[in-house]
Amino acid sequence: MITECLLAPGHRGCAGCGAAIAAKFILEGAGRNCIVCGPTGCLEVFTTPYPESAWRVPYIHSLFENPAAVASGVETALRALGNEDTKVLVIAGDGSTFDIGIRSISGMFERGHDVTYVCYDNEAYMNTGIQRSAATPFDAATTTSPAGSLSYGNPRPKKDMPAILVAHGSPYVATATIAYPKDVIRKIKTATETRGPTYVQIHASCCTGWYFESSMAIEVMRLAVQTALYPIFEFVDGELKGVRKIKQKPVEEYLRIQRRFKHLFTESGKEEIRKIQAIADRNVERYGLVR
Repeated sequence: MITECLLAPGHRGCAGCGAAIAAKFILEGAGRNCIVCGPTGCLEVFTTPYPESAWRVPYIHSLFENPAAVASGVETALRALGNEDTKVLVIAGDGSTFDIGIRSISGMFERGHDVTYVCYDNEAYMNTGIQRSAATPFDAATTTSPAGSLSYGNPRPKKDMPAILVAHGSPYVATATIAYPKDVIRKIKTATETRGPTYVQIHASCCTGWYFESSMAIEVMRLAVQTALYPIFEFVDGELKGVRKIKQKPVEEYLRIQRRFKHLFTESGKEEIRKIQAIADRNVERYGLVR
């Protein structure tokens, strides 16, 4: 365990920011001998206001769409210099990962670069105004999928990014959450020590975009797992090797404490909650989550 935090305190992240918590655990798992590529997004903006930086490891800021391409170049240059030890990571939000940067991600995984790609998944474009992304949950209200008389919020299911990268032949793909720090650290360590392109997706709450009190960040994250709306698992060479077992709670316990789902707690919203419960139940069946 690293005694010195490799993400320095004093940055401009919100109190209870899930992305900042995730970054701390990621660096603890990766260790000091790493280079991080980060695209534009919440984490980049509040940790690197020129001329300051909260990163105590080398950090490269890329465009929204190309952190995987930049990391591929860094990894190739290191190997050409005979450096087989320095780890290369991408740490990016879901907007860059699920949407804007998926082309360069696909190329990086297809080419087999020895890079660990980490997505801190806060389920919307939080830095630019809480717009919907492909990671936004079904029926969540955002500024571009508002709830109202004609809509219950986001009409599309969350994109299954882990399955996409398993299909790319990645030797290690995992999900995690800031609610379980040791699990995050272990999975990052495993991913960075596995040769080839690896992927870890970390559920990282956003009190600003999900509309809850910042002191509840970890409680909200635990409920996402306990309701089976965010299954925690790992795939090794395409095979499901481990899941976090749960005693399943009803989805209402997770939805009720976030104002982005407030519109569902009406008479007309009951059917929508049943649909969300069905999503959770499918996760239970698919991954064998219940004890």
